[in-house]
Amino acid sequence: MAGVAVSTTINGDAVEYLCQPDETLLDVLRDRLGLTGAKEGCGTGDCGACSVIVDGRLVCSCLVLGAEAEGRKIETIEGMAHGDQLHPLQQKFLEHAALQCGICTPGFLIAAKDLLAKNPSPTEEEIRFGLAGNLCRCTGYDKIVRAVQDAANVMKGA
Repeated sequence: MAGVAVSTTINGDAVEYLCQPDETLLDVLRDRLGLTGAKEGCGTGDCGACSVIVDGRLVCSCLVLGAEAEGRKIETIEGMAHGDQLHPLQQKFLEHAALQCGICTPGFLIAAKDLLAKNPSPTEEEIRFGLAGNLCRCTGYDKIVRAVQDAANVMKGA
């Protein structure tokens, strides 16, 4: 069966793919492009495990069609680190033990990256609000909030 031809940019690289008209961006990323960092938690946009950034906007990739990525700039968790150099958020999540099972972690990291890009000095309340669309069932939110605060401080000093 023919598909929809899509040309897009993912993590700075030009990418072309064919997808079905009803195929989600999450399924395209995971199943067609091998970018398995975004996870399917709920499939309804309630948990944030599939979060990606599309044209500077945080979205749940389970709610976006793969065909809608045409001409867009997409950022996924795979694009956060530069080679062996972790992004400050990734490093602080490790240092603060702000992860456990890992299902929600990519979504939290992408959401936190989006938050800090828009607000480099968020208050604790702003961090909690900014990450409210992401659910964690293991670690708890205090470690995640502390990791984001610490990363924000590191990034401001860079």
